[in-house]
Amino acid sequence: MGICFKNFSFQYDNLKNPTLKHINLGIGTGEKVLIAGPSGSGKSTLAHCLNGLIPHAYKGKMSGELLLDGEPLYGKSLEAISKKVGTILQDADGQFIALSVGEDVAFAFENDSMPVPHMHEKVEEILKNFSMEAFSEQSPQNLSGGQKQKVAMAGVMAMKTDILLFDEPLANLDPMSGQLAMDTIDALHKGTDKTIIVVEHRIEDVLSHHFDRVVLVSKGEIVFNGTPDEVLRSGVLEENGLREPLYIEVLKNCEIDLKEESTLTDISTLTKYKDKVMQVLGDLKPTQEKDEHEVLLECKNLQFAYDKERGNILKDISFNVYKGEFLAILGNNGAGKSTLLKALTGFCKLDQGEVRYEGQDITKWSIRKRADVIGYVMQNPNHMITKYMIYDEVAFGLRNFGYAEEEVKVRVTEALEKCGLAPYKKWPVASLSYGQKKRVTIASILALKPKVIVLDEPTAGQDHKNYTEFMNFLMTLKEEGITVIMITHDIQLALEYADRAIVLSSGQILADDTIYHVLSQKEVMETANLKDTSISTLARLYGVEDESTFLKQVIQKGREH
Repeated sequence: MGICFKNFSFQYDNLKNPTLKHINLGIGTGEKVLIAGPSGSGKSTLAHCLNGLIPHAYKGKMSGELLLDGEPLYGKSLEAISKKVGTILQDADGQFIALSVGEDVAFAFENDSMPVPHMHEKVEEILKNFSMEAFSEQSPQNLSGGQKQKVAMAGVMAMKTDILLFDEPLANLDPMSGQLAMDTIDALHKGTDKTIIVVEHRIEDVLSHHFDRVVLVSKGEIVFNGTPDEVLRSGVLEENGLREPLYIEVLKNCEIDLKEESTLTDISTLTKYKDKVMQVLGDLKPTQEKDEHEVLLECKNLQFAYDKERGNILKDISFNVYKGEFLAILGNNGAGKSTLLKALTGFCKLDQGEVRYEGQDITKWSIRKRADVIGYVMQNPNHMITKYMIYDEVAFGLRNFGYAEEEVKVRVTEALEKCGLAPYKKWPVASLSYGQKKRVTIASILALKPKVIVLDEPTAGQDHKNYTEFMNFLMTLKEEGITVIMITHDIQLALEYADRAIVLSSGQILADDTIYHVLSQKEVMETANLKDTSISTLARLYGVEDESTFLKQVIQKGREH
């Protein structure tokens, strides 16, 4: 039985063209399926059709059939659908219904009239699976983005639904937490007969976990439906703006033909290509130490606590930021990364320490004054967006600062073009995907032309094609002398673009070095919940002694392609 789409199409009321076109797809009971696709492809719309948000929350025209266990899904109430399909939303804030983490996870148990002592045991057990038991009494709204995602997942895990739908489950999680989340999904699938559907574009992070099938959506249509090994052999991912696993890229960049390989999802089967890879890379020349230039920002002995009971989030942090560099801030969920950026931009008032810009103490500057030199893009775009139309949102800051409308038009147009949003300038923001909304918020900051751009998870929710275009744009800003500071959980992204990385854990700096040296320090990686890239895995399989240099050579080889 399961799920069945028959010649199904859907068009939002505010759009001229269908978002989904002639979908024919069956998902059997107990299957584990990955639905992937570039940003704006329609994959999230497909998910919304399954969980009832379409048509209950998002209105539009539908044709064809959508059946669940042989019965039409439409016509059922949202409550009835939610008893069949449990959903972990990409935007965790939209999912919380209780005042504390424990109460939120307990909601399903309360509905089942579970005895209170048993309920407490079950809630603690589920929270332990996500290393969140210490936060049981806290409000979900006080958590970091990644911690919120864990709580949302824990809440749905408690529901007795036949189908579990995960919409971009890795978007806000640090790498090891993402690994844990996927392990939990694996265990749930193996231990039950539940149908698991994961909507995600981070291919490498999910394909290392067993999936029965991969369904690839592009421009509202299904362009591939097959096994994970088939999708890696086909080259269809790259053709549709998605990134292949890094180790696949490395082998292809070394001119190795993988079309005849039977098992590509298991990296350990590819050790036979060691000699060819090492030959192409040539002599490994040791990486240089970090290259320091003119100091732009100085952070000295920064300390901050939201309240005394929770203790310091930032603990005596000191570091410099250099003019024109690309700095990545890495670390586990709750390490203090977002708080650090808020301290730089003035959103958090420091308890101790100072921030200097070009030698001038700006610690007591207002948020408004700091915005002239430091632009801040928040992790969740919905926390920044205030206007209905995209053009007005990007123009909002300029208008607030009193720019003439002619200048506003020039700057907004330029920012929209640079962020790949020019075709959407007359669209309502609500029509965009999460990843597209992220680009709107980035465009609104770029329009102000700051000297330093601070970005919290700038590529979360964006496919490889879009984030590559955007990151290449950021690199042009870097070449113009603009400094970019970026929090990211995407180790691949940091490896490709960052000059330097600062690693935080428990509010303290663990490492401050070139990205290659940081990622080759096993102890730092483990402490900060950072997951090795498959390039590091390949290096160890090949017995490479100087992992840092191997990383650098592989990335440089990739840039040549």
